[in-house]
Amino acid sequence: MNAGKQCRIVVTRKLPGPVMELFHSSCACLVNPDERTWSRGEILRQAREHAADTLVVMAMDRIDAGLIEALPGTVRVVATFSVGHDHIDLAAAGRRGIAVLSTPDVLSDAVADLGVLLLLGAARRAYEAMHLIYGRTWTGWSPTQVIGRDVSGGRLGIVGMGRIGRAVARRARHGFGMEVHYHNRTRLAAELEDGATFHARLDDLLPLSDFLMLAAPATPDTRRLLNARSIERLPNGAVVANVSRGDLVDDEALVAALHSGRVMAAGLDVFNGEPAIHEGYLGLPNVFLQPHQGSSTIETRLRMGALLLDSITRVRAGQTVANRLV
Repeated sequence: MNAGKQCRIVVTRKLPGPVMELFHSSCACLVNPDERTWSRGEILRQAREHAADTLVVMAMDRIDAGLIEALPGTVRVVATFSVGHDHIDLAAAGRRGIAVLSTPDVLSDAVADLGVLLLLGAARRAYEAMHLIYGRTWTGWSPTQVIGRDVSGGRLGIVGMGRIGRAVARRARHGFGMEVHYHNRTRLAAELEDGATFHARLDDLLPLSDFLMLAAPATPDTRRLLNARSIERLPNGAVVANVSRGDLVDDEALVAALHSGRVMAAGLDVFNGEPAIHEGYLGLPNVFLQPHQGSSTIETRLRMGALLLDSITRVRAGQTVANRLV
């Protein structure tokens, strides 16, 4: 790390060049040079050897109680390059007096854009259509080829109406004229609902969801939320998309529903046990898959980096920041 700079950061995964330039301009940084996730031991060793006061971690890093307890006393901040924080034991960090930061707001639009792509890609059977072209089997236009569903004017159910869910709802309502319904832990204020209809019970939302968007955080209450029972409550031939966390989905149940046609198609950007993907999805033509890249734009990556860097600086100065989780 560069000598003379007060802030000493260990970054557990290589970030885009402009983001790292931003970090290097203000802090002494040690960065994982490889395109792989560091092991628990590697994170601890780098934090100790470089006397880090801050860890910048990724959603794939498991920052559990054991790792937090083993961190050297120099570490005062753990900043996650994500909105989700279920990979960090907040209670353990609180006991150690370690501040935990995340990146809300700045990636909502990019993830919502990707959510719309998932809905369109699934509903319009993009995977199958692409294979006609790339597989060199397309024989020309036909009135029966790759018939999908209209997204415009459809009924969209959103599970989780936080920042990302609301951004999806805006695009759906104002861009595609969709009728938006949502299920959330609490009802939003009218100005945030923007015409969407609240359903206190998930069971009441599902039958109205010709298109279903999962945008809720991973919690004990939301894990395997989309399962065989909830799928049966969807309209026949519904389209499902997930931009939140893979563990909201019971993979066996969704694969079975896709195979039978009970669910017409699915657009998925997140998976259980990433980077492993349930083999059942890979054998189906009616699944539109993306490799967890909801926030993958350079503009969003820069906003995430700038937010974390500013918050790290402020927290180290004893100031309050809105994106501090503990």
